Amino acid sequence: PLGKIATFAGLRGRAPLCEPQHNLHNCTISIPAMTEIAAIVLAAGMGTRMKSSLPKVLHKAANRSLLGHALTAVKDTQASRTVVVHGPDMESVRKESTSFIPTVEFAEQTERKGTGHAVLMAERAMKGFSGTVLVLYGDVPLIQAQTLTKLVKHLSDQQPMAVLGFIAENPKGYGRLITTQKNTIVAIREELDASTEEKGIRLCNSGVIAIQSEKLWKLLPKIGSKNAKGEIYLTDLVELVNQSGKQVGLEICDEDEVQGVNDRVQLSQIEQRLQDRYRLEAQRNGATLIDPASVYFSADTRIGSDVVIEPNVIFGPGVTVANNVEILGHSHIEGATIGKGARIGPFARLRPGAEIGENVHIGNYVEIKKAEISKGAKVNHLTYIGDAKVGAGSNIGAGTITCNYDGYEKHLTEIGENVFVGSNSSLVAPLRIGHGANIAAGSVVTKSVPDDALAITRPELIIKDGWAKAYRAIKVAKKAKKAKD
Repeated sequence: PLGKIATFAGLRGRAPLCEPQHNLHNCTISIPAMTEIAAIVLAAGMGTRMKSSLPKVLHKAANRSLLGHALTAVKDTQASRTVVVHGPDMESVRKESTSFIPTVEFAEQTERKGTGHAVLMAERAMKGFSGTVLVLYGDVPLIQAQTLTKLVKHLSDQQPMAVLGFIAENPKGYGRLITTQKNTIVAIREELDASTEEKGIRLCNSGVIAIQSEKLWKLLPKIGSKNAKGEIYLTDLVELVNQSGKQVGLEICDEDEVQGVNDRVQLSQIEQRLQDRYRLEAQRNGATLIDPASVYFSADTRIGSDVVIEPNVIFGPGVTVANNVEILGHSHIEGATIGKGARIGPFARLRPGAEIGENVHIGNYVEIKKAEISKGAKVNHLTYIGDAKVGAGSNIGAGTITCNYDGYEKHLTEIGENVFVGSNSSLVAPLRIGHGANIAAGSVVTKSVPDDALAITRPELIIKDGWAKAYRAIKVAKKAKKAKD
């Protein structure tokens, strides 16, 4: 199996694709108004199998941390409170958590004594909360808000707890769900403690639960550690709930959705599942992907309708593409907004801060950085535009460079509307080129140009008749003499 069940030191995990939720059309899932929920996200594992000094949950898939994916799902359930349980010296985990949920609270687990112990660390932070508690894992990035919502809906007075399960293709390594004929759960058996008969069960535990807070904090201290690993298993809550005369509900999702990450091989598998999800959603929302497998999205990519994306296009974080845009092959786009009807590429690079207006053309081997290109402007060939504003209808010739950096500071180049910049021009910022101005090819422009003016810095062209013929004769004679000697 792709994800081995483990105690908290390794974090449990796995994951299904359910319905894809690309952030193009981010959906917030409504929980019934009577139910207030809070989430505890377990994120204390270092993930030794990742072979990294970075906490496991901060490794990225689709340019978003694993923890960020989990917290996004939590946020979309409209949880009123969220607690992230982290290990010692994990300030980076706290910072990452706050970037997704500013009101997040934290609990530290200094000793790894199992999942039950990890949840217990969050009790103080959850003080005063009396609703439903979701427990999920920071290394399970494919979990969906819809699935968490369905899990919460299983709770009632008679059924104060519910477990998210899945049918495993190969159940080895997973905790097994022991159920009744009424599809309620009587026990979760970790594989090391399971009988031969129980090991044959394919209905497995994801580790994700929903439970009434009163029941959670009442029963959690009663869990012992008499098991093969000597740890406090959160899964033992199931038997304690049953012993109290109540039932434990079951929600089943696809195995992929609760796929966890324990090493970089599994991280790459998660990446591919996310990309498949985003590609499918982009197509369902009206985009044409000529070769879907060669297009890579980020978790926050937003793509409009009637967009055509050619092969080998990569979207980094922070990209929004409007309707009727064409993105040609081998383009790399990050931190950019692209207006309606624009045409990008091939081999174009849009860097953070690129604002591409309506019907703009950005051509081959053009790089745009922190620049606003206004409606109808064209930057078609072999050009760098950085820290600049280009007015509507302007045409920037091949080989043009905005010289924006003086070795210490960045400076702004302002190009007005309907400006023509000839090929191989260097525009030395700070600089303003007025509306309707022309810049002659090959010019180095070091001061501002008025509206409708021509700027030219070429030296006078001198032509000497017959010079080349005489020069060749001298060179040929010299070469012949050298060969003879």
